[in-house]
Order: sequence, then structure tokens, then C-alpha cells
Amino acid sequence: MTVSRIATASAPAAVGPYSQGVSTGQEAGSLVFVSGQVPLDPATGSLVEGDIQAQAEQVLKNVGAILAEAGLGYDDVVKTTVLLASIADFAAVNEVYARYFTGGTLPARAAFGVAALPLGAGVEIEAVAVRS
Repeated sequence: MTVSRIATASAPAAVGPYSQGVSTGQEAGSLVFVSGQVPLDPATGSLVEGDIQAQAEQVLKNVGAILAEAGLGYDDVVKTTVLLASIADFAAVNEVYARYFTGGTLPARAAFGVAALPLGAGVEIEAVAVRS
């Protein structure tokens, strides 16, 4: 199976031993896996300031930048996982999420409240997309 690394300066660099994203070859169905993104500003490497909606906005911009580097967009996403430092933030994050995923076939999604996220983030989102 062919696997290619996806890397872009338009999203934050990985903060550990992982890729921003990976793409599989045709033999595996041309899937693109976007690693969990936290609300880091790619220009500064720092968490964005503001409330959970500002954090969700930056997270989804980061996901979008990695998708774009792979030649894809939000409409190509088939599955997301949303991790929240506080499940009480679900509705607020969902409002932002709904502005990015608007296509006719919305991705499957799971959302979890977790004890903590990297770098003190309030939200992290990962995605799986399919190349048509």
C-alpha cells in the first residue's frame, strides 16, 4: 500500500511524532487522514485567544488547510472525531462546525468529552476524507 505524508505551512506543524495528514494510494481507496488539530495559529505556533468558538474556528481552518494541501475540501470529509475538554461546549462548537460542513452528505461524527487536550486546548478535531 502506498502512503504519502501531507504537510503544509498553512496549518500548525505537528507537536509530536506524527504527520499533519497522510494519504493512501488507490489500492486502499484513496483515503486522507487528517491528524487531530488543536487551535494553534500556524503563524505564531500559539493557541488562539478567545472562547471555545474562536478555538473551534481555528481548528477547522487548520483541518481545511491540510485538506487543501491534499487537493480536497470539507465536502470530501466522510468522518470526523471531535474531542472536547468540556462536553458542555458541545453546542457552541457545533455552531461553528455547522458552518464548515454544509454539503448534502454530512460526514459521520463522534464527539467525546475528555479529561484534557494537548497544550490546554478546549477542542481537537480529526478527519478522514475520500479522494473521488
